[in-house]
Amino acid sequence: MPVRKTVTLKSLAKELGLTVQTVSKALKGKPGMSEATRQLIVRTAEQAGYYTREQIRSLRLQHIAPYPLERQRFLLVQTEESVNYNRLLLEGLHERFASFGHQIDTLLLPKTIGERAMARWLEEHEVQYADGIFIAPSIVPKAWERPLFELAMPRILLSFPPPGTRLDSVIWDVYEATYQSVAYLRSIGHSSIMYVGDIHVQRGFALRWQAFCQAMSEYGTAVDPAKHSTSPRQSHTDWLEDLKEKWRRWKPTAIICGIDSEVPLVYKLCSELGLRVPEDVSLIGFLNEQTGSSPLPPFTRPLLPIRETGYRAADRMLWRIANPTLPFEHIRIQCEMHIGSTTRPVD
Repeated sequence: MPVRKTVTLKSLAKELGLTVQTVSKALKGKPGMSEATRQLIVRTAEQAGYYTREQIRSLRLQHIAPYPLERQRFLLVQTEESVNYNRLLLEGLHERFASFGHQIDTLLLPKTIGERAMARWLEEHEVQYADGIFIAPSIVPKAWERPLFELAMPRILLSFPPPGTRLDSVIWDVYEATYQSVAYLRSIGHSSIMYVGDIHVQRGFALRWQAFCQAMSEYGTAVDPAKHSTSPRQSHTDWLEDLKEKWRRWKPTAIICGIDSEVPLVYKLCSELGLRVPEDVSLIGFLNEQTGSSPLPPFTRPLLPIRETGYRAADRMLWRIANPTLPFEHIRIQCEMHIGSTTRPVD
């Protein structure tokens, strides 16, 4: 592995066109600059492999070498259902591993494979030679979980773990995000709130519904499942027609759509029903991200820290390699609410 160049505050400042004092303040979390400048400085320093004394002390306490002599190779294993998260997760993983000089590759698992052939497939693709694996969300079929969980190497699950799972996990906290969504709608006067989202495909989908029910109950409203759209999605036409009927019958003042792929469909359905968003109905959508080129209006939504989950998971992988005998941990990354143009107070 080639020797890395020495990175100093002076060399970072020269690269960024800033003063040494500005770079130093940014890395120490001190005020005196815009947040965009701070993030640029921090990201550049991480990619270059620069660490403050405090960071080096923290890494050494965790038995992690800040400047490793050996380059390690990790895998992000996924199926087609998890590709939707792939770019954001990979950005976080790449960003963190870049500062250590490590490599992260992806491996697409086949869907049409028998359970008995899974272990052999992993062996044929030399998964066992990786230094560790990250297991993406939305792995389908679920039968893949057992051979992946049983691999004899450090594993980080990027999803909510089944009870009793003996491996580390890191995931963005959709339970709290759903609770926050209900709390925000209640704070602006909405009490008739409909939840829309398949709750059967993934554990995270079920947790959204559980959080919705808990939040509504704590705000004094009993949840009648018949008034919400949570059934398995056999086809777009069937569940959208069912949603139309439920809207006409119950007429909620607000909707929480808990699944990224369903948000555009629900927004379009509101238009087909002659409903204006947010004048006639407020809408919160769990979008994975929303860019300026999105055809949707700026949504009120929880900001799902998917990229940050990848970053934190990389840290957790290095910690697990350095501390193989310590107890496993399940880490949830907190979300923040972004108030867009799709919600308004009840008249």
